[in-house]
Amino acid sequence: MAKTRVLIVGGTGYIGKRLVKASLAEGHRTFILQRPEIGLDIDKLQVLMEFKRQGAELVEGSFSDHGSLVEAVKKVDVVICAISGVHFRSHNLLLQLKLVDAINEAGNVKRFLPSEFGVDPAQMEHALAPGRVTFDEKMTVRKAIEEAKIPHTYISANCFAGYFVGNLSQMETLLPPKHKVSIYGDGNVKVVFMDEEDVATYTIKSIDDPRTLNKTVYLRPPENILSQSELVGKLENLTGKSLDKACISKEDFLANMEGADFVMQVGLGHFYHIFFEGCLTNFEIGEDGEEASTLYPEVEYTRMHDYLNRYLDI
Repeated sequence: MAKTRVLIVGGTGYIGKRLVKASLAEGHRTFILQRPEIGLDIDKLQVLMEFKRQGAELVEGSFSDHGSLVEAVKKVDVVICAISGVHFRSHNLLLQLKLVDAINEAGNVKRFLPSEFGVDPAQMEHALAPGRVTFDEKMTVRKAIEEAKIPHTYISANCFAGYFVGNLSQMETLLPPKHKVSIYGDGNVKVVFMDEEDVATYTIKSIDDPRTLNKTVYLRPPENILSQSELVGKLENLTGKSLDKACISKEDFLANMEGADFVMQVGLGHFYHIFFEGCLTNFEIGEDGEEASTLYPEVEYTRMHDYLNRYLDI
């Protein structure tokens, strides 16, 4: 049976390059949008060339050239967008509206997966400003997709381990704390932590699965639903050392937003919703959603105990 033709937009980025790798591993004919905006970014160019060597096909296209986007999406069955939506990197979520227009005009795409991969924005109508802009923009893109009647799947991947696990969810470092760790509230709110390689694997599994058509796929593998205190305990068990714990009340945490710059305010708001409100786990998955590890039990996902092992002796 012929494999699916997949176009990945943002294929040199943090999650995008993992999606390319996972798509190639599944044997799909994998295309990567090669944008002229790459300019003199030698690192991105070398990533593209390496993927080309591995069998990916590069297709030229630009968000500033509608015709090129239409021609690019005409080549494939599935489009996955992985452009950045975080403010401390680049933030380009609304560029996807141009991709929606191109997919709508081309008329051949069987599935579109927009750039989400985090908190489900449909659950965040109450989110604090200014961080709610991320969720509002994702919902704007969803509205355009659904109004155009484009077949779609949304991926809610929760917390990337690279940003939330090795550092025990400390905000201003990616490295494990040596002596002291800040605990949000009582530390017992449940969070979902995901190895980014597993995010890509589950995403690619979903692209031609009829069970995920026009639904949200939530990545909630049961052994990765942990509180911050449980995560800290895993590192302490691995190192044999206890960390001093400083609990931060929600009032003190939110007070940090006053006077902070825009990017920090966005981050603080997101952390508040995740670690104080429990926005990743405080709702049941409804009829418009599916849970990835239930759909694909064959995936041996990375447990956070094993993930933390790589941080020992750093």
